[in-house]
Amino acid sequence: MKLLTVFTPTYNRAFCLEKLYKSLVDQTNQDFIWLIIDDGSTDHTKQLVDLWTKDNHLTIKYIYQENQGMHGAHNTAYEAIETELNVCIDSDDFMPEDAVDNIVSCWKEYGSEKVSGIIGLDSYTDGRVIGTGLPSHLTQSTLFNLYNKHGVKGDKKLVYRTELTKEFPYPVFNNEKYVGLAYKYFRLDEKYEMLLLNQVLCRVEYLEDGSSRNMLKQYRRNPEGFAFYRKELMTLRFAGVFFKFRQAVHYVSSSLMMKNKQLLVESPQKGMTILALPFGCLLYLYVTSRTKDVLN
Repeated sequence: MKLLTVFTPTYNRAFCLEKLYKSLVDQTNQDFIWLIIDDGSTDHTKQLVDLWTKDNHLTIKYIYQENQGMHGAHNTAYEAIETELNVCIDSDDFMPEDAVDNIVSCWKEYGSEKVSGIIGLDSYTDGRVIGTGLPSHLTQSTLFNLYNKHGVKGDKKLVYRTELTKEFPYPVFNNEKYVGLAYKYFRLDEKYEMLLLNQVLCRVEYLEDGSSRNMLKQYRRNPEGFAFYRKELMTLRFAGVFFKFRQAVHYVSSSLMMKNKQLLVESPQKGMTILALPFGCLLYLYVTSRTKDVLN
C-alpha cells in the first residue's frame, strides 16, 4: 500500500491537467496514488486519463460523478481514499519534484496519531512563497492558530491523515455548489495540531475561472452553504469574540440572500447575531450590488 494519495477534483480542466500529470511523473518519490475526481466534466478529461493510465507511469484512480462542486468532490475523494495520508492538488496546480519525498520523509520521521497531518507551503509558479513562511520557532500548530495567533498569511498546503478526513463530511445543498472547505479543517483543529514543514509542496496558478477568483459570485450563488459554514465557525471553542462576530455578520448576509426568516432562531450565537444585524445588512447590500448579473 502506498503512503499518500494525491487527489485532484477537476471540472472541464483537460487543458491544464497535463502540467500536473507531468509533475507527478517527475516526483523523486513515487510512494503515492493519484486520485482524480471528475466532477461532471464535458471535455476530454476522461480520454486524457485513459491515455495516462495506459502509459503506466503512475498509479491512477479515476472517479466520475455528476457535478456537485468542490466540496462534493472532496467528499467523494475522502470516501475513496485508502492510504494513510492524503493531499489535494487542484487541477490548475502542480508539485515540485521533491514534494512527495518531503511529505513522506517528514511523516516517517515525525508523524504519529497525536497530530492530524502536515502543513506545508504553496508558491506561485515562479517559486515565490504565497504569503509568509511558517514560524521557524514552532514545530506544530493548528491551522487556525497559524493565521489568527502567529500572523501567517497566504494559502498553505495541507496533508491530512485519511481516517480523520472521513469525519465531518460537507453537506450538499440543492442547487448549490459551494461549502467552505475550512469547516473540516477547523473541526480537526479542535482535536489535533499539525506538523509544520517549511517546504513548498505545491505551485499554484490562479486561473480566471477558479473559485478564489470568483468569491463574490460564489457567495451570491450559494447562500445556504455559506450560512452553514458561518454557523459552524461561530461554534469553534478556541475562536475569539471578534472572529465569531465576523462570522455572524456573514451569516446575517447569507441568511438575507436565502430569505431565511429563522436566522435568529437558527443562530448558535443569538446575541452576537443581533449585534451583527446592521453590519450583515450592509454586507448583503454590497454583495448583491456587485453581483446583479449572477442569478440571471
